[in-house]
Amino acid sequence: METIQDVGAYTLTGLLENSIKKFGPRPALAFVSSEPLSYDQVGEKINTVKNLLYRLGVNAGDKVALLSPSSPNWGIAYFAIVSLGAIAVPLLPGFTTNEVIACVQHSGAKTLIISSRLMDVLPDPSGAGVSTVIKIDDFEVTSGAEQRTGDAPEVFITEDETASIIYTSGTTGRSKGVELTHKNVVFTAIQGQFFQRINKFDIGLSILPLSHVYEFTIGFLMFILNGACIFYLEKNPTVSSLLSALKIVRPTLMLSVPAIIEKIYKNKVVPTFTEKPAVRRLYKMPPFRKIFHRIAGRSLKKTFGSRLVFFGIGGSKVDPVVEKFMKEAKFPYAIGYGLTETSPLLAGAGPKQTKPGTIGFAMPGVELKILDPDSETGVGEVVAKGPNVMKGYYNDPQLTASVFTGDGWFKTGDLGLFDKKNRLSLKGRSKNMILGASGENIYPEDIEFVLNQHPLVTDSLVVEGDNSSLVALVQLDEDKLKAEAEKNPQTPGRSYPDLLMMPYRKLPTGCSIPGNRS
Repeated sequence: METIQDVGAYTLTGLLENSIKKFGPRPALAFVSSEPLSYDQVGEKINTVKNLLYRLGVNAGDKVALLSPSSPNWGIAYFAIVSLGAIAVPLLPGFTTNEVIACVQHSGAKTLIISSRLMDVLPDPSGAGVSTVIKIDDFEVTSGAEQRTGDAPEVFITEDETASIIYTSGTTGRSKGVELTHKNVVFTAIQGQFFQRINKFDIGLSILPLSHVYEFTIGFLMFILNGACIFYLEKNPTVSSLLSALKIVRPTLMLSVPAIIEKIYKNKVVPTFTEKPAVRRLYKMPPFRKIFHRIAGRSLKKTFGSRLVFFGIGGSKVDPVVEKFMKEAKFPYAIGYGLTETSPLLAGAGPKQTKPGTIGFAMPGVELKILDPDSETGVGEVVAKGPNVMKGYYNDPQLTASVFTGDGWFKTGDLGLFDKKNRLSLKGRSKNMILGASGENIYPEDIEFVLNQHPLVTDSLVVEGDNSSLVALVQLDEDKLKAEAEKNPQTPGRSYPDLLMMPYRKLPTGCSIPGNRS
């Protein structure tokens, strides 16, 4: 396991130099259909792009925006930027034109490295203040000219210098850029090994955007730190492309968001054990359910290539029913919790540590506590301290001050509590909590999880209605609705919304469900 002594300092340049030195000929980055670049080759490409940026006039402290899906060149471009002492501004590939313009202008980026697939998102870069445009596909300069000759000089970079400004959403109003230092992300990559060891023989399949700090820190830096190899999809992930990639790569580690495994559970697992009446009756009995889940788990691991030892889930809370399935299926899932502002990891549990309904333990080196806990439930706001907590919001000291307590704890905005073994559990967002008519605290997320279990529901949102009631806004699966209706075409008076009320799981008292609304 790599440590800070191996890296030498909490800087991205120190991490990179250490990895090239230790793992030079080992495979590092590749598309699924291509041969991997070695760590030595990656280092050479980074140096080439670094010199290109220097000749184009990029200096230490300048901002360089990155707008591209994940790829080997994304990581190469990022390291080239920070090796100059410049600041990377990763933008989500799903941002609209207005969102990209807002983030670019707020950050002050004058240079843009962009995928040819996304060129039409910003058809007029100069209108957003960008003077230099480079295609990430081949690092061809499409706008701007060299301002100087020669290679970039060596730049001394300190741990506390800003490495990235990350926009958590492409707001067209008040932009909020999270300023993360070299130490923030490198510390997290090193300490994250507490939950899962990675070695030079590990293989990762990356399916999430590298512009998310979750994928960047855990799914990229942790791999580079330990000499592992990462494969990327050439195109946006679809079911067929993902299944094909899994067969080719056969990853040992992957990162995901809950929606992916939840869709597999709802669309594949549940129908398998509920379509036939005899199987459905057995499935309701816990001993048989566990046996069925073990069978499903073996099949699922085979689908993922049979070598998977770590399937990290983060980004949002996992549906408790789906997590129970994974646990009983002995699927090697892991849970992580954090925010962009915390680079991102605060707490988690490796595959052998997971306990359904809980997040897990604080990452070593990070302090967590509950602010103003409720005297009866113990629930309060989760606050954090540690080397992974952001520098602040870029150019917004007032907003930065608002998310810290007077004694320096970062306020996550999440409600949670600790059990006797110091495992963290989350109850929802503090802003979302609804005070019931009898003074009880109602957490909409818990009700939404129940609603989302219905096979015809794709998403739901629970809000406060009139007279202290709760209203659930439900988005239905149109394809499944039509299929259900076609099964019973002779049933008089049966409409799509009626199908939603088919028995599945008992809904919480006080929920009213309107028709197909989103």
